[in-house]
Amino acid sequence: MGMFDDFNIAATGLTAQRLRMDVISNNIANATTTRTPEGGAYRRRRIVFEPMNIRPNYRSPIVPERIEHGIGRGVRVVKIEQDASPLRLQYDPTHPDAIRTGPQQGYVMMPNVNIVTEMTDLISATRSYEANVMLVNNSKSMFNKALEIGRVGA
Repeated sequence: MGMFDDFNIAATGLTAQRLRMDVISNNIANATTTRTPEGGAYRRRRIVFEPMNIRPNYRSPIVPERIEHGIGRGVRVVKIEQDASPLRLQYDPTHPDAIRTGPQQGYVMMPNVNIVTEMTDLISATRSYEANVMLVNNSKSMFNKALEIGRVGA
């Protein structure tokens, strides 16, 4: 791996976690949205990640044989999908979007967003983002120390 590979891998993690935080923020902002352009209540969104690999058949003397998919090059977002879990029903007959007829009369279809879950995911995304920032900072420090060693020996 070259000198800048650490930075490139960390950059993919930073980008992915930033998008994850944006999606989580959007979920929290729409936790009470009962009407969307698609119709119905807002549905929670979530991110699907996938590792980015290079040279699937590459074998390295350093990397163990059990790594079957090649050397990792970071992460990428495959898609942003809607959570298919059921919407919540909340009784509020005065709400403009309340169901007017049938056995669920007076209930409102509320988003399937759980604030506690979203905050837990936000903390996880923040910690992952911070870990990638720390990787960049430690790599810079290590490369600077290597340059100092080269400078002292000259």
